[in-house]
Amino acid sequence: MNDCLFFGSNQFPKLIKNEPNEITKPIQFKFENENENENENEKQIKQISSGYYSTIFLFKNGKAIEYLFNSKQNPEKIQIEENIQKVTVGYDNEAILTIERNVFAKGYYVNSKNPNKFINISSLIEDKNDRIIQDVVSGYDSIYLLTSNQNAYGIGYNFDGQLGFDSKTLPKTEKPILMMKNVSKIFSGNTSYSVFLLNSNQELFGCGWNNYGQVGLGESIKEKKIQKLTKIQNIPKGKIIDIQCGYDYSIMLIENENENENPKRKLYSCGYWQYNGLGKNEDTYEFTEIKSSLFENDDNILDFSVGNVHTLILTSNSKLIGFGHNFSGQLATGDTNDQKFQFKLNFLN
Repeated sequence: MNDCLFFGSNQFPKLIKNEPNEITKPIQFKFENENENENENEKQIKQISSGYYSTIFLFKNGKAIEYLFNSKQNPEKIQIEENIQKVTVGYDNEAILTIERNVFAKGYYVNSKNPNKFINISSLIEDKNDRIIQDVVSGYDSIYLLTSNQNAYGIGYNFDGQLGFDSKTLPKTEKPILMMKNVSKIFSGNTSYSVFLLNSNQELFGCGWNNYGQVGLGESIKEKKIQKLTKIQNIPKGKIIDIQCGYDYSIMLIENENENENPKRKLYSCGYWQYNGLGKNEDTYEFTEIKSSLFENDDNILDFSVGNVHTLILTSNSKLIGFGHNFSGQLATGDTNDQKFQFKLNFLN
């Protein structure tokens, strides 16, 4: 099995024994009752998705293991036998995309009568010709579906307009509703009440919670709730690769298409600065570049990950850079002190 390192809040005391509640340095995660007779595909991790109440490990053989956190500090282990393509976990919801392009999900705002049971939410789309799902993304209490016809649907919580509709007339829905057509990508985050939709013309639209400008609409937009999908102006030039949303901020990865031989990738952020999850020491209402003395001239951004109020960045020179809130040791610094300035984590070397 490929190595899986774990640090931060220890919600797996049954599996990670003799460790404190906050694990501040990376340790290896070991699966319970690991079967030595499994083939390599059954041991190789393809994807991990984690929220506050659960973590799902997806393996290359299309099976998954879900660990549910509970008050007894002993996580409940659930084997998911579907042919799974992708898993995504929000704060209070989980969703799996199968190879057959169906989406099964569970959570209170998906199925209030039985929130612990997976149901096929793609089959609830009113247009039967639009039930083949290309991608699925979890928000805090909402789930977003992208169909093969490039239509975006939302289901779940809409109190802050994160489904693109007025929250007073539609506070929540347990049936997918059409948000926008001609969509190529959906972006959100498992602690986010905001969502971004990118159309085929590389035009970006956003809605949801905007109390600190995390939708990136600019300082002139004072509304705390953006309850209608709104076009984001002044987007930095280049191809949008990814957007990930924390609780009060958003980070965008853009690739400069003009540098044909070695396209340069840069990160841009907007939102609340207090714990510096956005890489700056002031509120930012539009997407502006994250700069750091740790980024060398020949360095490039390979990947990044946004948590509730902290960020990790992986560069092409095998550097892992982190900053933000560190109250549970989620930055692997060896302590629980916040990091308001970018620093290099050394455990990859």
